[in-house]
Amino acid sequence: QVQLVESGGGLVQPGGSLRLSCAASGFTFGTNNMGWFRQAPGKEREFVAAITWGVRTSYYADSVKGRFTINRDNAKNTVYLQMSSLKPEDPAVYYCNAASQYGSKWSPSFRSWGQGTQVTVSS
Repeated sequence: QVQLVESGGGLVQPGGSLRLSCAASGFTFGTNNMGWFRQAPGKEREFVAAITWGVRTSYYADSVKGRFTINRDNAKNTVYLQMSSLKPEDPAVYYCNAASQYGSKWSPSFRSWGQGTQVTVSS
């Protein structure tokens, strides 16, 4: 059974930083691309970042490029999202999932999701 447990969210001032973590189990983490997605109130869930399982190439939504960094630790079955220079448009619940690439788009691989972790940006 796929389990995804996100953590690390919180309240931060504009321009601040947070590091999110996602512990995964129930599937072969080391041979799956992994991604972060986010959902703001009243909006659809959207892609944020992905990292491939092999050479660990990373991909980012234009809105976070240059500010967020995704990485992974296969020994710990964990994927991270380092967020810097947070903006008022970044608040959302952040989720991780295995990720599949279709052309230039990334989509979640599994139907099940974790509880997510809330990121709030406010002064």
